[in-house]
Amino acid sequence: MLIDFLPDPTLYPFESRWFDSSAGRLHYVDEGTGPTLLLCHGAPTWSFLYRRIITALRARYRCIAVDHLGFGLSERPAGFGYTIPEHTAVLGELIDHLELDDFVLMGHDWGGPIGLGAVVPRADRVRGLVLGNTVFWPVEAVANRAFSAVMSSRPMQRRILERNFLVERVLLAELGGRLTAAEAEHYRAVQPDAAARRGLAVMPGQIRAARPLLEELAQQVPALLGSRPTLLAWGMRDMVFRPHACIPRMRAAFTDLDVVELPQARHFVQEHAPDAIASAIARRFPSTP
Repeated sequence: MLIDFLPDPTLYPFESRWFDSSAGRLHYVDEGTGPTLLLCHGAPTWSFLYRRIITALRARYRCIAVDHLGFGLSERPAGFGYTIPEHTAVLGELIDHLELDDFVLMGHDWGGPIGLGAVVPRADRVRGLVLGNTVFWPVEAVANRAFSAVMSSRPMQRRILERNFLVERVLLAELGGRLTAAEAEHYRAVQPDAAARRGLAVMPGQIRAARPLLEELAQQVPALLGSRPTLLAWGMRDMVFRPHACIPRMRAAFTDLDVVELPQARHFVQEHAPDAIASAIARRFPSTP
């Protein structure tokens, strides 16, 4: 199924583009010219999350923001499992289809391991990395694993599918007064019913189920990408990926690392501090020599 929703061009002023991957029809935007930024969202968001960063940078950069299958305007294909390895494979197909080279990957939340999983086999084509409140190693924190177990239970799966729990009670609960009613509706409208939310319902269980991929990335990312220029843009009030646990591990993985602390930002950093993130990207990865 495809989502019957047309974003408001005053909020999402981008041309929709489509890629027919081996698994389903993928929606993405490709705005501007210059060095390429590949922007990957996590759950329960979509490329709308990056709208302000794209508008701030597209005069100097080529900004590509993808909607993973099951999210945003992308297809909800029958037979697709919506696992992190499957999303990784589809993103790799898009990178090859667009013949991306010398590009910067930005990943947030699950967009971190999805993006990194796609670029590890293509490490020679990566200019640098921007990581915002994400991880690329198995999650061991008791709170995170408990969240995975609870959200994978039958009662909570019903709430995710029938009541859009992850959008209403996680994303919008955090962003509440920061979003206009129209912006909040753009997060709701792309997950309109239970059939559209199947991919969203899979994601909490991936905290545990994606462990084999995350174990591989924990080894491969430092080995193959650890010397690339890397920027951390970190929400310091994030209760999901706590800075005191995550930032030291990032420092150990990358030899050329800048850290931008966003003191008032929580998990969804692109909504809390888009201008600060855009400015940090422009400083770290200049569009001209």
